[in-house]
Amino acid sequence: MWRNVLQIDGTYLLDPREEHASDPPTQWFISETDFGRKLKVVFILKSGNIYLRTAFKPNEKEISIYSKANK
Repeated sequence: MWRNVLQIDGTYLLDPREEHASDPPTQWFISETDFGRKLKVVFILKSGNIYLRTAFKPNEKEISIYSKANK
């Protein structure tokens, strides 16, 4: 049975780094799975479709950036 495993608690952020540039822009967020694991999810939104680029455990700097942006 499929289920929603992420709860998005904040906004999407844009990745401004040149080496990660894309058209349309790369966006990301951090959330927790149902099992309490934090994930950074990186994606592109194009023509109403979401294209997943990657998802991985965020580092402390990424967590800090995301937390500050969602205060």
